[in-house]
Amino acid sequence: MTDVNDVTGAPGARDVTLLVLDAEPLPRLGSLTGRTRILHGDESTIESQLPEADVLLVWDFLSDAVRRAWPGPGARPRWVHTASAGVDHLMCPELTASDTVVTNARGIFETPIAEYVAGLVLAAAKDFHGTNELQRQRRWQHRETRRVAGTRAVVVGSGPIGRAVAATLEGLGVKVALTGRTARAGVHGPEDLMPLLAGADWVVAAAPLTGATRGMFDARAFDAMSPSAYFINVGRGQLVVEDDLLAALRKRWIGGAALDVFEQEPLPPESPLWDVPGLIVSPHMSGDVVGWRDELSAQFLELYDLWAAGKPLPNVVDKNVGYVPLHD
Repeated sequence: MTDVNDVTGAPGARDVTLLVLDAEPLPRLGSLTGRTRILHGDESTIESQLPEADVLLVWDFLSDAVRRAWPGPGARPRWVHTASAGVDHLMCPELTASDTVVTNARGIFETPIAEYVAGLVLAAAKDFHGTNELQRQRRWQHRETRRVAGTRAVVVGSGPIGRAVAATLEGLGVKVALTGRTARAGVHGPEDLMPLLAGADWVVAAAPLTGATRGMFDARAFDAMSPSAYFINVGRGQLVVEDDLLAALRKRWIGGAALDVFEQEPLPPESPLWDVPGLIVSPHMSGDVVGWRDELSAQFLELYDLWAAGKPLPNVVDKNVGYVPLHD
């Protein structure tokens, strides 16, 4: 493997190999032409290609091919970058224990996801679905809707996405309680979650998927919520016990829900989640705005230049906890 400080664009620079786990459309990597040897792989080839790579770009961030291939024989890349906020699709014990640096796409998705959550809150409070349905029926039916300002939200996940969601909701006049892995200034710890759920009008799941968060929204959590509470998941599908959410909606333990992420994606056509009353289903799109792939490409190229110059990388994931630690 070539030392990071040798990658300067001078002769020999092409000895550095970048492996891209592809997804369509492909990333824009034109500025690396002539500087780096680029390999393109997929789920069927990545296992054999990993030993050749100095750097791995996980462009297909929905694939778990890296997690399956990493424990195999041979050398492994010294830097892995995933074009996503979450890293649960990558991590395996062998990668965690290695000296490979893992970075993520922190900084790309926060504002779009926060806007998406705010849109869902407004749509639910103002009954846009009901208005559309009445228009379809050509019925003039006056109604009263909920005031958003003054309502209470619990945002679960105190990372950049959770903080952006909290700030955006606060801009609408919502009183927000932020919860995280540990209690600190402005952030509640896990021990406060159940009491906070009881008083929340809006509950937003924006936590990373870890051993501690998997299945955290179960029957007990939904039972703790108000019958008028609205639940939104923009974190990971596995944060939610989907059968328990189905039961909560059918029994009207909660007022409604919106899921942008699911335990199985794409959501199978036969899933009962498509038809349960009070649930909005969206196809893992809350962070995807016009131009987002170009932003991801530009971010990776900026990081690559730092790596090539031997400079410290931002967005370094703590592999033991599964996310980028905050330092504020």
